[in-house]
Amino acid sequence: MMNYQSERLSRIQSSPSMAVSQAAKEMTRQGINVVDLSLGEPDFDTPQNIISAAIQGMQKGKTRYTASAGMPELKEVIVQKLAQDNGLTYTADEITVGNGAKQIIFNALMGTLEEGDEVVILAPYFVSYPDLIKLHGGVPRIVTCRAENNFRPTREDLAAAINEKTRWIMLNTPSNPSGAVLSQADFRMIGEVVRPFSNLLVMSDEIYEKIVFEGTEFVSFGQACPDLRDRTLIINGVSKSYAMTGWRIGYGAGPAGLIQVMNKLQSQSTTNACSISQVASAEAISGNQDFVEHCRIQYQIRRDLMLAELQAIPQLKAFSPEGAFYLFADCGSLIGKSTQAGKTLRNDADVATYFLTEAHVACVPGAAYGLEPFVRFSFATSEEQIRLAVKQLAAAITKLV
Repeated sequence: MMNYQSERLSRIQSSPSMAVSQAAKEMTRQGINVVDLSLGEPDFDTPQNIISAAIQGMQKGKTRYTASAGMPELKEVIVQKLAQDNGLTYTADEITVGNGAKQIIFNALMGTLEEGDEVVILAPYFVSYPDLIKLHGGVPRIVTCRAENNFRPTREDLAAAINEKTRWIMLNTPSNPSGAVLSQADFRMIGEVVRPFSNLLVMSDEIYEKIVFEGTEFVSFGQACPDLRDRTLIINGVSKSYAMTGWRIGYGAGPAGLIQVMNKLQSQSTTNACSISQVASAEAISGNQDFVEHCRIQYQIRRDLMLAELQAIPQLKAFSPEGAFYLFADCGSLIGKSTQAGKTLRNDADVATYFLTEAHVACVPGAAYGLEPFVRFSFATSEEQIRLAVKQLAAAITKLV
């Protein structure tokens, strides 16, 4: 049989969260009612003002190629947003717009990594980080952020992972999957460890910036460590805050030299992000923000509901997230249990599979995020679905022996 896959692509796997979601969708097509808590996607519709802006853009002929780095009007809106929301000063040539935040990360890694370069990532991490690093010849160095430390890195663990071969450290706050929000003190500690390594860049993925809960303040890495500005790439986008996952617009803000490298790559790949989506995103970022606050409040209500409901299941220990829309639950007490069919649950992947097949609830195992034994539940769904999911999880767990 012919092998179509390159050696480079053989280093990576398909997205685990997408795989779980596809399995759930297949069960639904078969007539099984599955509560899908696997994908990180808002269940709200894109606001009407954003849709209207897209329609008007099409009617005005905004349907042609744009500059690879993005439309000037969108880049200017992003510059203003960073100044207003984050106290960060950038110019248009320090902004790049891509097909989602993931493409911005892809471009940054592909444009900067040499074979064997190391990249530090904090576990639990977004599922794509290690694979994107490997795809471009890098070596992931995992720093485990333990639950007892509120999923934050310690200075000792971080310092032990960084050396002269380290090219990037990748941060994600609020975190997918843990919901942890790194504080100014956390960032300053990270900055102190990073600072002596002059070739080390910092990537701060802040895509969930606007989804933070009571008592928690969002701080950008750029605010906390302004002296590292020329070594910092801020990642953000419109998918999560504005319910625009399908519009595929992300952006990066960083030193002009790095942005030029990323734009060069984009000019030879996608050319530019969708022009119509760029018009819509300019309206999203600069327009009325009431929708963002409405969603944040709804997510907080859902978080509190899911936490309260899960308290009735002692076998699952859920940690209260400070942001994003996920609950990361310790399922360690279920490891070693057996199903009624006699199958032993050996790890959190088996637990997630059991929840899907027996409880008809889709979730993602912690192994996909580099930390076991956990499962991740998304609460970007209705209160009714949350209650139903927890009820079915509890019933399935009682059947284990």
